[in-house]
Amino acid sequence: MLAFVLRRLFQAVIVMVAVAFIAFMLFQYVGDPVVFLLGQDAKPDQIARLRTDLGLDQPFFVQFWHFLGNAAQGEFGLSLRQGAKVSRLIGERFPATLELALVAALVAVLIGIPMGVYAALRRGTFMSQVFLTLSLLGVSLPTFLIGILLILVFAVLLGWFPSFGRGNVTSLGWWNTGLLNTDGWHHIVLPAVTLAIFQLTLIMRLVRAEMLEVLRTDYIKFARARGLPDRAIHFGHALKNTLVPVMTIIGLQLGTLIAFSIITETVFQWPGMGLLFIQAVTFVDIPVMAAYLCLIALIFVIINLVVDLLYFAVDPRLRVANAGGH
Repeated sequence: MLAFVLRRLFQAVIVMVAVAFIAFMLFQYVGDPVVFLLGQDAKPDQIARLRTDLGLDQPFFVQFWHFLGNAAQGEFGLSLRQGAKVSRLIGERFPATLELALVAALVAVLIGIPMGVYAALRRGTFMSQVFLTLSLLGVSLPTFLIGILLILVFAVLLGWFPSFGRGNVTSLGWWNTGLLNTDGWHHIVLPAVTLAIFQLTLIMRLVRAEMLEVLRTDYIKFARARGLPDRAIHFGHALKNTLVPVMTIIGLQLGTLIAFSIITETVFQWPGMGLLFIQAVTFVDIPVMAAYLCLIALIFVIINLVVDLLYFAVDPRLRVANAGGH
């Protein structure tokens, strides 16, 4: 077990260094941030002075080494647009993005898994076909269109929910949350549903496919031959084995929700990291962009590590293979 964890940690470090290098290298060619800060009419001596102050006159690998060393300490320098610490800007926006992703993931799991189980156990029925049709729509429609449609129906026409913003938040030390008051929940419904729809349909179709595959296996046939009731077969044996691969997908989808909440946050003007990243791209704020990508990579690495450990704990075949050195 210890060797397994150490091997995964070593791989995680390699991945993080590679992502940091690629992100930092790519953003060197996005544009000149000095021109954005001073404008097109800036004098050459002003440009040279600011470039020196920001450390942009140093060689690429020197800049990257400083960036990597600071990033390991949780510091990503100063925002070129706002003049504030990037770590503080991300810290202010991270709670909003995390809450949105967690609520969306909860909606996707609590609705997607039962729909998938029903579609597998009652395949061919009218409701099963309805679920499959809705899942095709959820996969096909782009996120921004789903968000606009929800705003049109539930915010403009019906007036049930607000169309933008996060609402009132409660401060808990350095963390601020909107989930402790009614107004916060009122504001998070539409963006969370928008973000959850694609993941919900993905989970539903995956659970259905895995459930149908498990129901064809020999041990399910043996359980039926023993006279076990359908409830015990479906939920005690089939569903338990179905959720092993689904657990991996759900873990990865949580990282995807955080990483790709950019469109949803833009549509609903949700004050999260995605909106901060879009603004950084607009103004070529390289430290913010690089820090955002490194943070997303770190989230994926952590989720992958947790999922691997859960997989290792749930599936005895992995423990046997690991003990055998395979």
